[in-house]
Amino acid sequence: MTAYDPANVFARILRGELPSHTVYEDAETLAIMDIMPRADGHVLVVPKAACRNVFDAPADALQAVALTTQRLARAVTTAFAADGVTIQQFNEAAGGQVVFHLHVHVMPRHDGVALRPHTGAMEKPEILVANAEKIRMALTGG
Repeated sequence: MTAYDPANVFARILRGELPSHTVYEDAETLAIMDIMPRADGHVLVVPKAACRNVFDAPADALQAVALTTQRLARAVTTAFAADGVTIQQFNEAAGGQVVFHLHVHVMPRHDGVALRPHTGAMEKPEILVANAEKIRMALTGG
């Protein structure tokens, strides 16, 4: 397996070198809007620990990611009046991983509505800002 690359996009976001739309942060994790969402409210949960994926992640990072994923799943379901949620996590290129820093996709789902294809098209910033605010409101009970 290839070593962790500290120049990956999530490591750069964690260091403040790249912008993101943060919806939640604690000592161990960061949750941000996916800039190429497959559903409205698509968020990414990222550990602050430098780990490539599930294979090299410390146990405490995995635990923190799981707990934050649960918290965000509840919030996006509330914020978008979703019928369910899809949670995805990929490991290594053969497993579909594109960015090699552990992360979990959390996507609110509605009955009969397919996920949008991953085309590489970026969402308008104002939509990401509005969706992030909806999720933050759901997190705080507002």
